[in-house]
Amino acid sequence: MDPVPRVVWPRHVVGFDPTAQPVVPSASLPELAPATLQLPFIRQAFANPVPWQVEPVFTGHFDLDVSQRRDITPAAVFIPLIQRPNGLHVMLTRRAAHLFKHAGQICFPGGRIEPTDADYVEAALRETWEEVGVEPRYVELLGTQPSFLTSTRYTMKPVIGYLRPGYRLMPDRSEVAEVFEVPLASLLSPALHRLHEIRPENGPVRHFFSVSWGDYFIWGATAALIRNLYHYLAAAEAQAVGKATPAP
Repeated sequence: MDPVPRVVWPRHVVGFDPTAQPVVPSASLPELAPATLQLPFIRQAFANPVPWQVEPVFTGHFDLDVSQRRDITPAAVFIPLIQRPNGLHVMLTRRAAHLFKHAGQICFPGGRIEPTDADYVEAALRETWEEVGVEPRYVELLGTQPSFLTSTRYTMKPVIGYLRPGYRLMPDRSEVAEVFEVPLASLLSPALHRLHEIRPENGPVRHFFSVSWGDYFIWGATAALIRNLYHYLAAAEAQAVGKATPAP
């Protein structure tokens, strides 16, 4: 079995500020077409998977075989898409400040896969119900993305879905400080993505992506999943454009 990378971010170090970490050059990527960011295209993209590549910076952290690793916890998150008059939005949460892990950080609803969960999809929907109050009956499942190994030794499996109208938000204030939405076009805009570098005194150089929107600074594993969703939809867009182009 290939070795599983062990990366420990200094997120619990007193005084560590992810927003202050230097930005380094990253690949220049094109913006997605407006039609690519609409629900019909996204439905089609996940219904008919296309060849694509995960984010190159973290290739070694996606879809690893950790079935025999007791030190790694399987987890799942839900990426909720919501239709608004100005386009699709994405629901995110800000974790409560008193939590031991990832306090105050922005993330998608989700958590560890429990023995009572049938699979990662059920785990993602259960956690979403528990954290923000959205019942599974309001979710239209669209697809999944490769799991991501986090610095806290979780394999985070993303489940993408559309929230049908009628749901009610009832956040669990013991875990969630805030529920908010970001336009999908902003979240997946490469112009808002930044690659940061950490050079610790002892240890290897580390990198993480961030996405800034208003006063929100989205970073770490959540930003990595956002970056991966961009890559998938970009590949689907490229294939659709290729099919639409008449052969010479």
